[in-house]
Amino acid sequence: MRNKRIAIVGAGPAGLMAAEVLSAFDYDVHVFEQKPSAARKFLMAGKTGLNISHAEPIAQFLQRYDQVQWLSPWIKQWDANWIQAWMQDLGIESYVGTSGRIFPIEMKAAPLLRSWLKRLMEQKVKFHYRHQILDLKHQTLSIQNLKSEQIFEQNFDAIVLACGAVSWSRLGSDGAWQKWLDANEIEPFQASNAGVERAWSTFMQPVLGQPLKRVEAWVKGQSKTQGDIVITHYGLESGLIYKQGRALRALQKQEQALTLYLDLLPDLSLAQLIQKLQPSRKQSTANIWRKAGLDVAKASLVREIVDKSLWNQVETLAHEIKHLKIELSGFRPIEEAISCAGGVRKTGLNEYLQLKSNSSVFCCGEMLDWDAPTGGYLLTACFATGRAAGQGVHQYLSHDAKIV
Repeated sequence: MRNKRIAIVGAGPAGLMAAEVLSAFDYDVHVFEQKPSAARKFLMAGKTGLNISHAEPIAQFLQRYDQVQWLSPWIKQWDANWIQAWMQDLGIESYVGTSGRIFPIEMKAAPLLRSWLKRLMEQKVKFHYRHQILDLKHQTLSIQNLKSEQIFEQNFDAIVLACGAVSWSRLGSDGAWQKWLDANEIEPFQASNAGVERAWSTFMQPVLGQPLKRVEAWVKGQSKTQGDIVITHYGLESGLIYKQGRALRALQKQEQALTLYLDLLPDLSLAQLIQKLQPSRKQSTANIWRKAGLDVAKASLVREIVDKSLWNQVETLAHEIKHLKIELSGFRPIEEAISCAGGVRKTGLNEYLQLKSNSSVFCCGEMLDWDAPTGGYLLTACFATGRAAGQGVHQYLSHDAKIV
């Protein structure tokens, strides 16, 4: 009797985790990747320090996701502690930074990936690089060998789609898989963890690229978050902006104005700021603002946003500095986004991440309809859903019957 054949489409973190689960059983596992090597986005993310997860309490950790109930069982099972133990088993030591973020001691992604791929190949997982999937029909994949340009079809007992979303397409996540599914199974993609756009006047040119240090940001009716923001030629960008992305997208979906509020001096109360802004014959306005805590970047933003007629109205100015209203025109293009919101809807899948419309197919990773900020949350969910899909495939094949 032949071993059951499984195809995994995509050699990113989710696909590799599915392969790891399935390699523990007597299956013939094939991973197809259209790029010349595995996990290119993972490697790119690790160039400046691979933030693989976060050590905050699990209840707080889970609230970072927009699909808390859906993802909770898997993330609780394969949480940050599990990830650190898994890394150690691969010979990669990790540490928790002062921010709670978890990094490999070497900081880079490449050593971890090399060790991981070596173990998978030792467990007989077969990798097919430069192989692009052209179509999917039930249990059959139409495959093109990009090197030879040969097109052929292969049948599999189960197929795991770990194809990514639609950002950073040059690294492999081009969204071509969307045509294999019905449109009603997919929530349209939106940029997530991306910069926001605001057209600046020429007055702002000298401070482009400079940070707004230690500010507080919020969307009306939502919670505040604190951190730094970079003033860019197109608007604003930073992890603090990413944290407000979900609330801003909700406004966009409701066709409301995209309005972000900033407190430029969150360490001062309104009363304290009013006191510091009191006019003085001996000091210029610029000097008063500087002593109040407005550096060049913050002062420039105030001058850009707040009408000049209000600069001498101390109480009004203080209120504006602590509730600076910035109207935005939108997000940066989805191609530039670190990740995407949207993807395969929960309603199109069962509890094993198996497509209801095609019981041979399972989905995982960023192609699913969930969203989270940066900080290790994205990778954690990719790992967890990859393992969940792998377990779902085993459940399906070992029972030799449909789960749905």
